[in-house]
Order: sequence, then structure tokens, then C-alpha cells
Amino acid sequence: MTLDTADFPPARSQRKLTLTRSQLAACLAEDDGPWLLEDCVLDGDFSKLVLRGWVFRRCQLAGSRWTGADLEQSQWLQCRGGGSDFQRTVMTESLLVGCDFNNSRWLHAKLPAARFHGCKLTGANFKGISALGLDFSETLLVGAVLSGLSFRKQRLEQLDFSDADLSGCDFRDAVFVGGSLRNAYIPQADFTGADLREVALDGLKIIGSNAFSKALISSSQAATLLAEFGLRVG
Repeated sequence: MTLDTADFPPARSQRKLTLTRSQLAACLAEDDGPWLLEDCVLDGDFSKLVLRGWVFRRCQLAGSRWTGADLEQSQWLQCRGGGSDFQRTVMTESLLVGCDFNNSRWLHAKLPAARFHGCKLTGANFKGISALGLDFSETLLVGAVLSGLSFRKQRLEQLDFSDADLSGCDFRDAVFVGGSLRNAYIPQADFTGADLREVALDGLKIIGSNAFSKALISSSQAATLLAEFGLRVG
């Protein structure tokens, strides 16, 4: 994956500092253009700040709060932010690569055209987000709440949806390249026409066959699904 990271002048960077809300506000007062924060610790509440285009590289932000912040076109590279709160943030066209945001909250965030690549999002909650063009790849979504999202016609590369809440999700004509749907919760999800040959289906509870109309699976997967129903192939 090619990263389109920006080249920032030294005057617009902060490195290896612990930064609070007031210190970020001071950066904005000095120069309201995008800043690069590298190896910084972000501690506290950054709600409703306008940080469009900012780059966060290897920053620590566990438990921080960004509710309602404007982070449009921001970049988050190898950051660690377990338990962080991104509710109602604006992250349109943002890029997140190699980040650990386990148990983070994204409720009602605006994420059109945002990209998550190589991230850990175990237990993350994406309920109610705006997601047109949202893209996940090579990402752990174990136990995540993704109810109602559309993945229609997407190529889903190495996504681990194990134990995730996928209720009401639209996977029509999606192509799964590796990854897992083990024990995923899928009421009202639609897999019509999806290519499921490369994704793990162990423990998947198929409630209605209509949801998988014209879906493509392998012979070994067929045997696994039959076993889930207590059937044996003679």
C-alpha cells in the first residue's frame, strides 16, 4: 500500500512531547495549518478541535477523547489508542495505517472515504457511522460492532470479522480474500452473490438461506456448514 503522507516543514512539527488540549490549541494559535505530531503522547480531552490534515505518527493516545473533532484528511500512522473515543468526529478521507485502536468508539462518526489498513480494531464500535466509501484492509475487527454497514461489491482483503456484530450488513457481490467470519452475528445480513471461498466460516450461524442466495463457497466450506447443521456427507 502506498502512503500519501505529506511533507511538513520543521516549524509545523512536535516530537516526543506529552501534549494536552491547551498545548494543541497553542499550536493552532501559532500556525493553524496542518502539523506533524511524532512520537507524542496525547493525554486528555480534544473534543471539537479543528485539526484538518494533521499527521499523527507513532503517537500514544490511549483513553483520549476526540468527540466532535474535525479531523478531515488526517493521517494516523502506527498510533496506539486503545479505548479512545472518536464519537461524532469528522474523518472524511482520513488514513489510518498500522494503528491499534482496540475497544475504541466511533459512534455516529463521519468516515466517508476513510481508509483503515493493517489496524487492530478488536471490540471497536462503529454503530451509526456515515460510511460511504469507507475501506478496511488487512484489519482485525474481532468482536467489533459494524451493524448496518454496506460492503457491497467491495474486495475485502484479510478482514477478521470473528465474533463481530454484522447484523444488517450488506455484503452483496463482495469478494472475501482471506479473513474470517467465525462466529459472526449476522441476522438480516445479505451475502447474495458474495464470493466466500477464501474466508473462514467456522461457527457461522446461517439463519436463513435467502441471505446467501447465489453466494459462492468451496466444497470444504460446504462440508463445514453441513456439519454446523448436524449433517454428514455420505
